[in-house]
Amino acid sequence: MSMLVSYDPINRIALGEVPITTAEKIPAVVKQAKNVQKAWAALSLNERQQKVTLAYEHLVKVQEALTLLISKEMGKDYRRASYEVGGTIQNSDYFCQEIAHALAPEPKGHGVELQYRPLGVVAVISPWNYPLAMANNLLLPALMAGNSVVLKPSEETPLVADLFVKTLNEVLPAGVLQVVHGDAVTGKSLVNADINMVAFTGSLAAGKHIMASAASSLKRLVMELGGNDPMIVMASADIDEAVQFAVASSFENAGQMCTSTERVYVDARVADEFEQKVVALASRYRVGTWDQNNVNIGPIVNQKQHLSVINQLKDAEAKGARFLLGTADYEPPFIQPTVVADITPDMCLERDETFGPIVAISRYKHISEAIERANASQYGLGATVFGGAGAPAVAEQMEAGMVGVNQGAGGEGPWVGAKQSGFGFHGTAAGHRQFSQVRVISK
Repeated sequence: MSMLVSYDPINRIALGEVPITTAEKIPAVVKQAKNVQKAWAALSLNERQQKVTLAYEHLVKVQEALTLLISKEMGKDYRRASYEVGGTIQNSDYFCQEIAHALAPEPKGHGVELQYRPLGVVAVISPWNYPLAMANNLLLPALMAGNSVVLKPSEETPLVADLFVKTLNEVLPAGVLQVVHGDAVTGKSLVNADINMVAFTGSLAAGKHIMASAASSLKRLVMELGGNDPMIVMASADIDEAVQFAVASSFENAGQMCTSTERVYVDARVADEFEQKVVALASRYRVGTWDQNNVNIGPIVNQKQHLSVINQLKDAEAKGARFLLGTADYEPPFIQPTVVADITPDMCLERDETFGPIVAISRYKHISEAIERANASQYGLGATVFGGAGAPAVAEQMEAGMVGVNQGAGGEGPWVGAKQSGFGFHGTAAGHRQFSQVRVISK
């Protein structure tokens, strides 16, 4: 039996292994999912809610183990890993209630009722940067809607997913939730199988392949495909608040976050002050292993991603960028906090998603220039504007699914991307319903 080995990103020591689900095994997995789905769908929404809620209560006993696995598999410091696990467990009851309310039948008058019925088998393909939270955001509404779920986690974090699913399955009916492990071959085989929906978080290239593969059978899709989030700092902004956000958002999770601030456009009139304060704050961030005290930035998840960030930094250096903090080259697995100024549209740092702890800054003279550059991207996940009374008007012109004014993007709304950052969305009632088939009953 072929095995998938999980490695520590710090020292590349093997942490454990799980069986690879080869392409030949996928049809049997999907067949089991289809066989049990009808009985799961036959339960009332309330009955499914009770079973799912109880299953999540069982996660409490492995809370510490999940936290350690996240830290060891992807390098996130213990405090952040504990927040991810604790939030997933503690918020599950609330989200189950929210999902149940969203999926309840809606009387529309004149004998018409809207119903939210199961789709069938849902494939959830989740990333490594938030290995529990990202999977959970898609898995919960899919299960609650009466679908059976096949989870394909990232090959970088298989141990987290394996323990997560095995613990939930101590309560859930057999086969309702299954996990398959492997690389892109496993993922592509699952997408091509006889399933009804793909819920995916990952790269733009993979998302395009999934969309093309799903076309022949019109599989439903919900996809979040990354971002290149801009931040505009107006002259009227509270500079200290803008600096705090720019650094924190660029460095969180070692920059390995889909809504990380990737490029900052700052008014030239306040740029000197902004840059100086960014460097002062960024210099205080500490890089290290997950079990060290006061660590803010962990390792880059693997050498391929590390090289990708280094290549972007070297490209910026070659094209004239100023390095205010750090250099263009670091040895794996860490990248020190880095601040780069004078980025230009021809630099990879501005064009592409970086996924590293980099604050990339450019100055502008007119706000129209900042808006144009902020929107000149194939991505459109999040965006932020820091400024005074004119900031909301600037925010209205941002081409992104989520825009924050003097705060981060997202908030209480759905998690939604514009342009090539997303297809469909999840979160809130509208997002939960995308995991179901709308049916209109007229009596």
